[in-house]
Amino acid sequence: MGPRLRGDDGFRMAHSSSIRAGLIVLIALSAVPLPAFAASSATIAARQRQQRTTFSDQEIIDGFLKTTFGAEFHLAGRVDRIRKYETPVRVAVNGTHGKRQKQIAGIVADIAKHIRHLDLAMTTNVEAASVNVHLIHDRDFDSTLATFYGEERAREIRTSLDPQCLSGFRKNEAFAIQHSDVFLTVDNGDFTFLDCAYEELLQSLGPINDTDAVPWTMFNDDVRMGYFDIYDQYVLNILYDPRIKAGMTMAEVEAVLPQVLTDVRAWVTKVNGLPAE
Repeated sequence: MGPRLRGDDGFRMAHSSSIRAGLIVLIALSAVPLPAFAASSATIAARQRQQRTTFSDQEIIDGFLKTTFGAEFHLAGRVDRIRKYETPVRVAVNGTHGKRQKQIAGIVADIAKHIRHLDLAMTTNVEAASVNVHLIHDRDFDSTLATFYGEERAREIRTSLDPQCLSGFRKNEAFAIQHSDVFLTVDNGDFTFLDCAYEELLQSLGPINDTDAVPWTMFNDDVRMGYFDIYDQYVLNILYDPRIKAGMTMAEVEAVLPQVLTDVRAWVTKVNGLPAE
């Protein structure tokens, strides 16, 4: 999806440009040229049907560890722990763009259906939401970043990247995510919107490290999908298994991964109607 910004820093994700205590990770998608194909639901559906659906244990484990530990662009704080929500997650939309609002609701429902142990749903209560999705026009993107993060940080984002979408989350000292904000532009075409929305929403749940070593994940700069693929369902279902807890080290995760993966394989196979392995 192009280069992204990663990092942990001390400022509060709120409707303010003030900088306050807290731990946060930023995730951005750059405005890079899209492939020459129609940005239609039929095209996305065709790509979805053609996706790879079988992976070895090692392929899944390798991608899980690469995307859930570390940070591509590290500002401050520790990134050697699991980061995830440990409470129900409610998503609210800010912005009066009817079509895009419906698309977000559909994406949230799709993600909720395919992640077994994640309580995820839409809400109309913006103040109480775990995730706030901000729908904005492309022309307002820079000024919106400045409003949320302050001029200095927004300038750093702009000079480091040419972001088309951005998300960030605030986590506590135990590495549990407390709140996320997702910024999506509404006027860059359907495929870009869906591709950004899926990736930003999923990464705001915890797997924030991009890797070009895993060609099957959307958390790869060179991969565009526009849907919730099978491989990333493995990643998110492992992350949200109750045996994987916020704050765990890689060694702690590796100790339980074989048992977790057995159950996750059964779930992903069932929920997608895949042939039994």
